[in-house]
Amino acid sequence: MNGPMRAYVLAREDAITHWRELMGPTKVFRARYTSPLTIRAQYGLTDTRNTTHGSDSAESARREINFFFPDFSQETWMAREELGFRKGRMEYNQKKQIHTLQVHS
Repeated sequence: MNGPMRAYVLAREDAITHWRELMGPTKVFRARYTSPLTIRAQYGLTDTRNTTHGSDSAESARREINFFFPDFSQETWMAREELGFRKGRMEYNQKKQIHTLQVHS
């Protein structure tokens, strides 16, 4: 990996499938011809410099989330925040650069 990067945990129903559709095919030239509006088609340079990564399974996602965010507990998030997320009760904490449950109504 060269240069700066950002890692995110995406939360939504069927997140892996949706993110992979936005990224487009791994092969940049294939992406440019078959999915020209995807991230890889628009910004990828080569097949190994294709601008983005996304987990291909829930198991991979768990492993990668634990690598990049060792203090984040998926189980705790599901128990404490998932319902608020589904009800749209999240707000962005600029200082921490994360979304959290709203503390006020």
